[in-house]
Amino acid sequence: MSKKTLHILSECIPIFTMLQDDNRQQILMLLFDRKNMTVTELTEQLSLSRPAVSHHLKLLLDSGLVRVAKNGKERIYSLCMDNAIELLKDLLASIEDDKNMTPE
Repeated sequence: MSKKTLHILSECIPIFTMLQDDNRQQILMLLFDRKNMTVTELTEQLSLSRPAVSHHLKLLLDSGLVRVAKNGKERIYSLCMDNAIELLKDLLASIEDDKNMTPE
């Protein structure tokens, strides 16, 4: 594996870390389906406490997979996957380049 691929892979680790948790996967799926949701709305759909949902949202926010907008006192969350998708595409392309450069 090339140094370039290893570098991109290391940049992808936060994404993989976020996606390995079932609760965060559920949050991402809900946001995908509903576009925008508050912590209260997410809590109503999940078998998690409000503090647990907030914790997962903070992790997702820090990793760049979701964004938040304020509407008065409410915080409205939505997906923000464009950077993650591009990074994963770059990883796949780099792996394919590595494979094509390796003699079989």
